Amino acid sequence: MLNLEDKELLVQFKETPHKEKAFTAIIKKYQERLYWHIRRMVVEHEDANDVLQNMFVKVWRGLENFREDSQLYTWLYRIATNESLTFLEQQKRRSSVSIDEEDTGLSNKVKASEGFDANKLEWKLQLAIQKLPAKQRLVFNLRYYDELPYEEMSRILETSEGALKASYHHAAKKIEDFIRNY
Repeated sequence: MLNLEDKELLVQFKETPHKEKAFTAIIKKYQERLYWHIRRMVVEHEDANDVLQNMFVKVWRGLENFREDSQLYTWLYRIATNESLTFLEQQKRRSSVSIDEEDTGLSNKVKASEGFDANKLEWKLQLAIQKLPAKQRLVFNLRYYDELPYEEMSRILETSEGALKASYHHAAKKIEDFIRNY
């Protein structure tokens, strides 16, 4: 199930003298993909870096017990996703805002981004994505940006493929309506 390189890295990680070197190799291999996955969820660069760092701390602590039932990157994505959702939930609790206000907050972060131009389609898309409920936003990002098949998303999110397809369909429809009416 794991590719050969990941298997080798896991074997090296479990050998004490090679543990740090193997972990560094894992970080180098997956860091960028995981950063962008997290960044699309939390929007701001600094927040994405914090979540990524917390995620890799959890990976360091849990990698010894990784059972290899799934691919390594599936496990990493699951941890990144959970850390991102936890971060967003903590942000919401800290600011004591309603869900609608949270969505507005994420949209405001997009609007505050350098180079923001509401007339450009890519910015309209980002605003539309930030208006989605967190779970739909996650499913849309995994499918649209990461191009993950539903089967892989199902393992990452521990949800049925049918539910993911429905969620993606609803998200795409909401995005289409937002862009059309913005």
